[in-house]
Amino acid sequence: MMVFNFAIFDYNEIMQFELTEELINEIIFFMEDQNGDFCLDTRKGIIISRDDDEFDDDDFGDAEFNDNDDDDEEGRFISLPDWQPSDGFRLMESFAAGLHNPVVRKHLSAALNRGRGVFRAFKDAISEYPEVEKLWFSYKDREMKREVIRWYNSLREQWGMELIGEEPEDIDDLALEDFSFRDGSAADTELAKQLHRSCIDVAENEITLSPYIFPGDMCIVAENSGGEFAAYICAAKTESESGGLHVNALEVKPEYRGLGLGKTLLARLLKQADSRNISRISIDLPAESETFSRVLSREDFQPVVTRYCRKTSLP
Repeated sequence: MMVFNFAIFDYNEIMQFELTEELINEIIFFMEDQNGDFCLDTRKGIIISRDDDEFDDDDFGDAEFNDNDDDDEEGRFISLPDWQPSDGFRLMESFAAGLHNPVVRKHLSAALNRGRGVFRAFKDAISEYPEVEKLWFSYKDREMKREVIRWYNSLREQWGMELIGEEPEDIDDLALEDFSFRDGSAADTELAKQLHRSCIDVAENEITLSPYIFPGDMCIVAENSGGEFAAYICAAKTESESGGLHVNALEVKPEYRGLGLGKTLLARLLKQADSRNISRISIDLPAESETFSRVLSREDFQPVVTRYCRKTSLP
C-alpha cells in the first residue's frame, strides 16, 4: 500500500495525516466529478465540497508557510488537482495510440474521432474487448495516480520538503491473467486450422514459410476466460542429424494480439524444450513481423537465413 506523510507547516503547529491508497483513490474520484467544487481538508485528511458548512473561504490557501500567529488555519483547504474532460480525452487517446493490436486500435480511434458522445463511444467500443478493457482501467488508474503524486510533489516543493517518488504498477502482463494455457492435441485441429486460414487471408506475405503441421510434437494452446480458443504454438522435430524442433505455427486471433500471448506461448514452449534437453529450435518469421523479432532476440534466437521475394504483375 502507498502511504506518504502529508505535512503542512504553520508558524505555530504542524498538521499531518497520511496520504493513503484510499485517500488517493478518493481524490481521483472527486477529480473526475465535473458537477462539484471540491478541496482537501488538510486537518482532517478528507475531501469536502466548497458548499459544505464547514468550509470557510478565509481558510483557503496554497499550503505555503504562514508567519501570521493569528491565522494558523490559512492553507487548511487545498484545491484538488485540476482534471477536465479534455484531460480524460487525452488519456484515452494515449492509451489507444499505444496499443499494439491494430484491430482494437482502429476501433478505438474511430470512437474517439466521432465528435459528440465520444466518451460513451469509447466505453462501448472497448467493452467489446474485455482483456483490453481491463488494461484500460489499469492504465487509467496508474496515470491518474501519477497525476495525484505530481500534484502532491508540487505542494511539497512549496513547503521545502523532499519530493517523493512514484510507484507505478506494472500492467504489461495484466491481461494475461484472463488466459489459461494447456497442451494442444488433435482435438484442437479444426479450431487451429480455422485460425490458420484466417491468418493466411490477412497476411501481407502470401508465401507459406513452413509446412503446416498440427499439433506436431509439441503444442500449447491459449484459451480466454470463457474457454474459447485464442492462440496456439506448435512445433515438430526436424530431420537434421543434430535434431531439434522447428516452430511450424504461432498464431493469435486478431482481437487478442498485442497482449503478450505470442511471447508467452513461445516462452512456455522453450521451457518444455529445455525440460526435454532440446537445444536447437528454429522458427520462420515473416518480414513484416519486426516487433516479434525483438522477442526472439531476447530468447537468444539468431537469424540464419534471409529470404527475398519478387512479385510482379502478369501482362
